[in-house]
Amino acid sequence: MSKINLEELSDMQFDILKEIGNIGAGNATTALAKMLQMKMDMSVPKVALLPFKDISQLIGSEDQIVVGILLDMGGEINGMMMFLFDTKSAHHLVNKLMMQEDVVDDYATDFTEMEMSAISEIGNIVSGSYLTALASLTNLKVQASVPSLTVDMIGALMSVPASEFGKYGDKLLLIQSQFGEEGYVNGYFMLIPELESYDKILSALGM
Repeated sequence: MSKINLEELSDMQFDILKEIGNIGAGNATTALAKMLQMKMDMSVPKVALLPFKDISQLIGSEDQIVVGILLDMGGEINGMMMFLFDTKSAHHLVNKLMMQEDVVDDYATDFTEMEMSAISEIGNIVSGSYLTALASLTNLKVQASVPSLTVDMIGALMSVPASEFGKYGDKLLLIQSQFGEEGYVNGYFMLIPELESYDKILSALGM
C-alpha cells in the first residue's frame, strides 16, 4: 500500500518532483543537442501534476495530431513514460538529423518510413537520457522497454496510459519544455510511476 497521496502532496514533495522533471529534461536536451550536433538551449520547464483528462487541453485539442513515444519502466521504478511533440517539431528534428532542407509545413502530419525510423531513434535517445538522469538522481535501477512510436491524435495516445494507470490514480507528472530558439521543438515529458514507485523516488531523495 502506497504512503503517498497525489491529491495531498506537500510543497516539499512537489518541489522534489519538479526538480526530477527539470534535471531529466535538461539531460534529454543535452543528448538531443549532441545527436543533432547543434547548440540547443532549453527553456525553464513547466512542471505540473495533472489529471489525465486535462492533458490534451493543455497541449492542444484531443484531435490534434502529435508524435508520441511510449515506454514501460521496470526495475525499482515501475510505470510508464511518454514523450510527446507536435508534428512541426518532429519535422524540424528529422530534417536536421537527415541533413534535409528544413522547410516545414505547419500542418504536415505525414512522415516517410525513413523519417519514422529517424524519429524513433530520436525518441530512444531522448527517453533513454531522461531515465538515465532519473536513475542517477535517485540511485534506483530503472529499466526501460523498447519505446513504441505512434503518430496519432492526442486523445487516442493518452487513452493508453489512462486506461493502464487509472487504477493507481488519475494524475501524471507533466514536464513541458521548449528546445532551441523560438520554440524550435515543443516537447512534453509525461512521467507516470505507480504509486509505490513515487514512495521509492521520494524516499531515495530523503523524503
